[in-house]
Amino acid sequence: MVLFYFISALLLIIGILAWRRPGITHALLMAFGAVQVGFTVYAALHVGMTDLHYFTYDSLGILFLGVLTLISLAVIFHGLIYFHHEGLDRYYFYHAALIGLIVSISLAYLANDVTVVWILVEATTLTASVLIYHEKTAHALEATWKYLFLCSAGIAFAYMGILFLSLTTKGYNLDGLSFANVSQVAANANPLYLKIAFLFVFIGYSTKMELFPMHTVAIDANSVAPAPIGALLSTGLANLGFVSIFRVYQSLEGSAIREWMNHIFVLAGVLSVLVAAGYMLKARHHKRMLAYSSLEVMGMVAIAIGIGGKGHYAAILLLVVHALVKSTLFFQFGQLYRILRVLKITESGNYMKINPSGGVVLLLGVIAILAIPPSGLFIGEYLIFTELVNTHQWWILAITMMLLCFVLYAMATRFMHILFSDPSEPTLKTTEPGTVKPWETLLQYTFLLLSFVLCFYQPEWLGELIVGIIK
Repeated sequence: MVLFYFISALLLIIGILAWRRPGITHALLMAFGAVQVGFTVYAALHVGMTDLHYFTYDSLGILFLGVLTLISLAVIFHGLIYFHHEGLDRYYFYHAALIGLIVSISLAYLANDVTVVWILVEATTLTASVLIYHEKTAHALEATWKYLFLCSAGIAFAYMGILFLSLTTKGYNLDGLSFANVSQVAANANPLYLKIAFLFVFIGYSTKMELFPMHTVAIDANSVAPAPIGALLSTGLANLGFVSIFRVYQSLEGSAIREWMNHIFVLAGVLSVLVAAGYMLKARHHKRMLAYSSLEVMGMVAIAIGIGGKGHYAAILLLVVHALVKSTLFFQFGQLYRILRVLKITESGNYMKINPSGGVVLLLGVIAILAIPPSGLFIGEYLIFTELVNTHQWWILAITMMLLCFVLYAMATRFMHILFSDPSEPTLKTTEPGTVKPWETLLQYTFLLLSFVLCFYQPEWLGELIVGIIK
C-alpha cells in the first residue's frame, strides 16, 4: 500500500506539471485527496502491520496521519480559493510541491527506521521551500534561504545523532537502525554516546517541531508563506518534528539517560515558552503572531513529555487540538488579508463589523488557542499542571504559569484590537477591499467545534490510540 500511495502521488505530480490546465489540476487534486483518505483508512485498519519493511502502521503514525489528512483536505480547499483571487501564477508548481510535502510527511509518520525518517524529513525541507518562496517577494526569498540553511543545519545535526546511534548498535549484528533495534540495545549502550545522539537529534528536528533552539526558521517561513501553507507547516510539519524526536526518545527510555532526556525536554520547553512570551509582547504581524503561538504550544508539549506521567497523554492531546485550532486561525487570517489588504496588526481593525462570520472565527479561535474553556487545549494544560503539582515541581509550574499569563495578555489584546478597534495606523488603500463568502468559513467552524468537543468528550478510539502511543 505504501508503494501504491507513493507511485500514485508521483504520477499525480507529474500530471499536474505536464498538462498545466486548471480543470485537469482540480481533478488530479481531488484524486490525490481520495488517495490520501484511502491510505489513512487503510493504515487505521491495519494497526501493527509493517509495509515494505520500513513502514509500520502503529498508533503514533496512524493518529498523526489522520490529523494530517484532515488538515490537508482543508489546505487544498483554501488553496483553491486563494488562487481564485490571486490568479494562476505558479499555480501548478504550488500544487505539485504541496502533494510532495503531504506525502513526505505522511510516510515519515509511519517510518520505523531512523535513517528513513531522516531522508523523508529532508524531503519535506525541499518541498516546503518551494511553497515558502511561492510569492517570490524579497521577504519570501530571504525566508526561503533561511529555511533551507537552518533546516539543512538541523538535518546535519540529526545525521550526527544517527551516527552516534549506529555506534551504540555496533557489534550486535542487527539488520538495520530501526527504532526497535535501537530500543533493544539501549539499556546496554554507552550512556555518553546516547546523550550525544539524543542531543543532536533533538536540536536537528527542533527545526521542524518549531521548538527552541532552532525555532527561528519557522517564524519567518510561516510569516511569508501563503496562509494555507502556513497552516500546514505549523501543524502537520510541526507534528512531524515531534514524532521524529519522540520516536528516538521512546527508543532510549529503557536506557540510563531517561531522566537526562526529560530534563532536556523541560529546559527546551520552558525556554520556548519564554521566547514566545517575549516576542509575542511586541508582535506586529498577523501570521508572525501565530508562529510565536506555535512556539509556545510546542514548548508546553516539550514540558509535558519531560515531566512524564499524565504529561505524555497531555502532549499528544495538545498536538491534536492545536492542529485544528492553529490551521483555522491561519485560514482565517488569509481571508482577513483578502478583505483588509494589510499584514500588520496596527493597520487592522473593526473586523467583526466588516466580516462578522470571520470575526466570530477569530473570537472563538483566540479562546481556543489560549486554552480557555471550552477549548480542548485546556484539558491538555490542566493535565500538565496537575502532574507538576503531583510531582512537586513548583518552580517549573510557577515559571510556566507566569509566562502563559504574558502570552494570554499579548494575544488577547491583539485579537481584540483586530476585531473591535479602529486601526491605530490607518493606511491609504489603493485597492478595493475583497469579499469573503460565509460558506468559505464552514471548515473553520467545523475545526473549532471539534476542538471544543474534545474539551468535554474524547472518543474511545482516540483514547485508545493515545494510550497505545504512550504505553
